[in-house]
Amino acid sequence: MASTSNRTGGDSFYGGATPYRSREGLSTRPVASSDEIQLRIDPMHGDLDDEISGLRSQVKQLRNVAQEIGSEAKFQKDFLDQLQMTMIKAQAGVKNNIRKLNKSIIKNGSNHIVHVVLFALFCFFVVYMWSKLSRR
Repeated sequence: MASTSNRTGGDSFYGGATPYRSREGLSTRPVASSDEIQLRIDPMHGDLDDEISGLRSQVKQLRNVAQEIGSEAKFQKDFLDQLQMTMIKAQAGVKNNIRKLNKSIIKNGSNHIVHVVLFALFCFFVVYMWSKLSRR
């Protein structure tokens, strides 16, 4: 392309992107809607074919960027779905283990209560016998 390219720093109107200005014959001007860009072509200073080919190359670049964004979004969506499925499986495993642990606590807890009651009876018997033997 025979035209020279002047790029200026992006401002907030263009969303941080640099506006396209390839020649003095083609420039952008702000409009009310942020989704639209109006072009003003001055036929005295610019070659329309060069401007169109420049715009086509930019459209191709934007299409490639959009495809990359789409593939990255799909990859991240698949990753998040897989992570969510892993979390669901982990929660189910934890729930099952807590159920088993509760059953075990109930089963062994009653054994512990029996042992505590027997120990208390034994202590009571020892104190009773000690008190009987100490009076003699």
